[in-house]
Amino acid sequence: MTQERFIDLVRGEQESLRRFLLALCGGDSSLADDIAQDALVRAYVASGSFLGLSKFSTWLFRIAYNCYLDHLRKPRFETLPTDAPQMLSVPSADETDGRFRYQKLYQALNMLQEKEKAVIVLFYFEDRSIKEIASILQMPSGTVKYHLSTARNHLKSILQ
Repeated sequence: MTQERFIDLVRGEQESLRRFLLALCGGDSSLADDIAQDALVRAYVASGSFLGLSKFSTWLFRIAYNCYLDHLRKPRFETLPTDAPQMLSVPSADETDGRFRYQKLYQALNMLQEKEKAVIVLFYFEDRSIKEIASILQMPSGTVKYHLSTARNHLKSILQ
C-alpha cells in the first residue's frame, strides 16, 4: 500500500476512530488522541501486511482496540512535574459545556466491562455490524450478540 493510499483511507476513518477511542477512554480526549496516534503509527508500519481480506476500517479499529488494551495493561505510576500548579488552568464555559455534555453516558460506559463497552460503542456509536465487531474484537458473532444484550441491560440499570 502506498503512503498516499494509506493517508486517503485513514482520512475516511479518522473521525470515527477518534469517536470510538474517546468513548472507550471515558471522554478523556487527550488519552484518546494519544491512543489514536499510537494506533495510526502501528497501522502505517504494518500497512504492507494489510491484504484487503477485511475492510480497512475493521483492520484499523482492531489495531486501535489493541492499543487501547495495551494502555489498560500499563502500570499507572504517573507523577506530576514539579511545576504542576502553573500547568493547571481553568477551562472556559464553552470548554466545560463540551467536556461534560456526555458525562453521564461516559460514566455509565465506564461501569461496563471492557468488552461490553467496546461492543456498545462499535454498534451504537460507529454503526458497525455484528460481523465487523466480531472481526475487530476477535470473538465469535454469538459472543458479540451476548455482550451487546448484556451491556444494554447493564446500561439500562445504570442510567435509571
